[in-house]
Amino acid sequence: MARGDTMESVAPEITLIAQPDDPLPLGKAALLGLQHVLAMDVYIVPFIIASVLAFSVGDAGAFIQSAFVAAGIATLIQSQLLMRLPVVQGPSFVPIGAVLAIAFGAGGGIGGLSAVIGALIPGAILVMLLGSPTKLFHRLVNRFVPPIVGGAIIIVVGVALMPVALKESVFAVHGTATVGGNIILAFIAAAVLVGCMLAGMALGAKGNWLRLLSVIIALLAGSLAAAFMGQLDMSGVTAATWFSMPRIAFLNLDVTFSLSAMLTMLIVYIVVLAETTGTWFAVGAVIDKPLSDEQLDRGATGEGLGCLISALLCSTPVTGYSSNAGIIAITGIASRAAFAAAGIFLVLFGLIGKLSAVIASIPGPVIGGVFGVLCVVIAMNGFRVVRGTPLTERNMLVIGLPILMALFATLAPPDFVKTLPDIVQYILGSSIAFGAVWAIVLHQILPNAGRP
Repeated sequence: MARGDTMESVAPEITLIAQPDDPLPLGKAALLGLQHVLAMDVYIVPFIIASVLAFSVGDAGAFIQSAFVAAGIATLIQSQLLMRLPVVQGPSFVPIGAVLAIAFGAGGGIGGLSAVIGALIPGAILVMLLGSPTKLFHRLVNRFVPPIVGGAIIIVVGVALMPVALKESVFAVHGTATVGGNIILAFIAAAVLVGCMLAGMALGAKGNWLRLLSVIIALLAGSLAAAFMGQLDMSGVTAATWFSMPRIAFLNLDVTFSLSAMLTMLIVYIVVLAETTGTWFAVGAVIDKPLSDEQLDRGATGEGLGCLISALLCSTPVTGYSSNAGIIAITGIASRAAFAAAGIFLVLFGLIGKLSAVIASIPGPVIGGVFGVLCVVIAMNGFRVVRGTPLTERNMLVIGLPILMALFATLAPPDFVKTLPDIVQYILGSSIAFGAVWAIVLHQILPNAGRP
């Protein structure tokens, strides 16, 4: 059975208002693109790295700025030129451990970033070659990712991100916040989002505007509640600059190359590619269009090109963001015009410091509440894909065990993880990639007569 057969046999249950190639009025595209950007956490990865490496305020700002610009350019490349799928790119969490290890090994600080960039560039080029130039990527996917594995990966994407939404955004306490207050903010944002979704569906065509703006409405409602609770800090917006250019490798930052660092990052890139493939499957399930071989190859090339540009902008690897697949399901808008707008907004936010500061000011619990609902939508789409597969005992293990493994990676005690070899730590750094690898391996090794 071909990879797309099972996907196509499932009747579409998400009503799309706009298909990927449908045009949108400029204003609507801009509003929807902004909504996608607001639901992302682009600033978190560069913020963590800059904090641990003790960057100066100026270097930290430039590093965060580069992440936004790189994410925007990568989004435009994937959504408009190469993969032509409604996806948004942003900094991957997977490479954080490797980036820090390489930077500290090179002396730490902003100087350590030169070794990181030197390690990122060769790996990005190899990922590019894995796609359209050699057409190897789709062969690997066809061999190792049939429908049951693709559906399992989509489920893993949704389920693995749920603890992240709760632990990192809702249960993490900063400043004068409390866990109880965070839960209230997350509940308000989630309840408003669900309410807009249900009201939009109940009103039919008249309620389309509620579906279109549901995420923005939820974020605004949560932020307003945070303001009343004294948890909305906008001081960063005042302090941010209006305009500045990102740092560029070889021009504004020296680049050094190390073979061991390059090999380490090559392994990390493989994990990032597994992570972003799960996002592609999630988007394909939401829009009810299985990915073609050509799209997969172009996607790998686009991923590599986006990571190369990100490295040249002195930032870290980018990957497809799964939360945006959930936004498509909620709003019913899969038009790539909205994603072109999202890419442009990301670039603008990277160049205009005050705009990126506005996003960074949205309280974490508010984003966590919205993000949690999006995770549920993603996971349910995965179940919709695998329901066409006979649930034999073997297939239940192929679907279920990767979920357990993803949760293991998420919940494993940090002190225990630090005792493991570096490569294992890197893989465990992404619960999505860890669960996806298990789905692929289990499908290959578990005996099955008449494997689909």
